[in-house]
Amino acid sequence: MLLPSAVAVGIYLFGTHHTPRYSNGLFGEHGSAAVELKAQLSTALLGFAIIQLGLALWMYGRVPGTRSSPRPVRRGHRALGFLSLLFSLPISYHCLTTYGIETMSPRATIHSFAGCALYGAFVAKLIVVRSRRLPGWLLPAVGALLVLGVALLWYTAALWALNGDSAPGFSSV
Repeated sequence: MLLPSAVAVGIYLFGTHHTPRYSNGLFGEHGSAAVELKAQLSTALLGFAIIQLGLALWMYGRVPGTRSSPRPVRRGHRALGFLSLLFSLPISYHCLTTYGIETMSPRATIHSFAGCALYGAFVAKLIVVRSRRLPGWLLPAVGALLVLGVALLWYTAALWALNGDSAPGFSSV
């Protein structure tokens, strides 16, 4: 538990001690165009997470009417997980270096802390997937936390941006 916590705390400390640079770009886009691009990339990432969830349910025999998953499903799950991590890095890097950790609103606070926790959860999943000593229920639990983390980050930022700076449950102030 120390390494995942250290990753999350390290990201938090960087974000709180880093001076935000609001002029940072993302793949050549700046300002509202960068926010729009990040929202679109995050929406694709949410799609990857949902596919990951479906593949995991199939691997664990939780999809009604299907046989046990063939080997390509496991390989696909692993490959998509790696692709998802790579896909998330420019999004999170832009968030962290452009805005840092923000706590001026409930939405920004939730988003900031969920972003830190997401990478801690990813490290935890890598540890759990490689360990033979940890309980079997821990892998699907950590995987579910990753999917929920991506969904929460999408809800508090991408939906917010794509919906004209509003999302159900958060005021536009």
